[in-house]
Amino acid sequence: MEKMLLAVLLGLSVPPTAIAQDRKIPATGRAEADLAPFDEMMLKFMMDHQVPGASLAVAKDGRLVYARGFGHADENMTLGVQPETRFRIASISKPITAALVLRLIELGLLKMSDNPFDVLKIPLPADGDPRLKNVTIKQLLHHTAGWDRAVSFDPMFRSVAIAKEQSVEPPAKPIDIIHYMMKRKLDFDPGERYAYSNFGYCILGRVIEKATGQSYEAAMQKLIFEPIGIKNTKLGETLKIANNETHYFDEKKGNAVLGPDIGKRVPRPYGAWYLEAMDAHGGWISTATDLVRFGSAFDVPEKCKILKAASIRTMFERPDRPAGQNKEIEGRDVFYGCGWNVHAIKDGSMNTWHNGALDGTATILVRRHDGLCWAVLFNARTNEKGTYLGGLIDPLVHEAANKVKRWPQ
Repeated sequence: MEKMLLAVLLGLSVPPTAIAQDRKIPATGRAEADLAPFDEMMLKFMMDHQVPGASLAVAKDGRLVYARGFGHADENMTLGVQPETRFRIASISKPITAALVLRLIELGLLKMSDNPFDVLKIPLPADGDPRLKNVTIKQLLHHTAGWDRAVSFDPMFRSVAIAKEQSVEPPAKPIDIIHYMMKRKLDFDPGERYAYSNFGYCILGRVIEKATGQSYEAAMQKLIFEPIGIKNTKLGETLKIANNETHYFDEKKGNAVLGPDIGKRVPRPYGAWYLEAMDAHGGWISTATDLVRFGSAFDVPEKCKILKAASIRTMFERPDRPAGQNKEIEGRDVFYGCGWNVHAIKDGSMNTWHNGALDGTATILVRRHDGLCWAVLFNARTNEKGTYLGGLIDPLVHEAANKVKRWPQ
């Protein structure tokens, strides 16, 4: 076993089936001896936490230098994860949505100060919260618009109840959810503070459609993905697995919100919530390589193909206080920009990242101040102890990157 693992770490050619027999973890993609710390870290992590499948891609100064798959992508544990296997990326969808909103602002189709309901031409209900008139596009981007799922609930996971309330067939579509939420009181005054909101990004998806006259997905493909060569990213579906998409492992069950089994108990990743309605905040499926291509696109602002340098500064700048700052983190150098978590470093540089989680899914995308960008995708959300895999892997990838002495040219 030690010889087999050593061969993997040294970048020697080892058939995935041999690794599977020896370690029971197939590894695919090109191995590089100089990048062995990533192999070692991933293999140990997969063993320690009994992860079914994962994909890791790393870019250095805008160049893809590492792309490998680990473990299995099918329910029967016979098909190895490939570097181009697609995963649900969950909330990494948010920086993607934010980039398109900023692009539309550059094109003059939107303004940060616009009220989203005015853009959508949805009048405020007679009994609606008057504070909805004060909500802006900027606040939606920053999660400061007034919705707090910890105080009330997350409407994106109430497809059947909202459909019933709106007298429409379940599951509720994004526009049904918006009309429903406009009848409810906000949880706080717009701009008052930060509270992570999937619903806020759902609204941004509909604003994008209104401003472009296209579907959210079509606008994204045309204005963001095509210019930077992203080709394997598309919106996922609740009950249909796309070509090269992994299976999602989760033993928990929930009540089906759609399909022939509606109301019955089903595996949570396959019908207990409605992925199609989550498009702009959590609905994309992608590859680790596509995600590092997206993340690296902003490394040299003057050469970025999708946003101007001023828009990239806006994307990563600190929100106005007190917006975006909870009392317990006031003054800290960690904040939420436009679609990204940002850690401002004293030398003026920054690390930016976003993670994602759904039943059967854990993801993380990191842009580091030294020109490194990586994405890790898992087809399970937690380990056997219930601990989120994205949080567990995050420091380990940093450690592996720090061990690399020479990067491929």
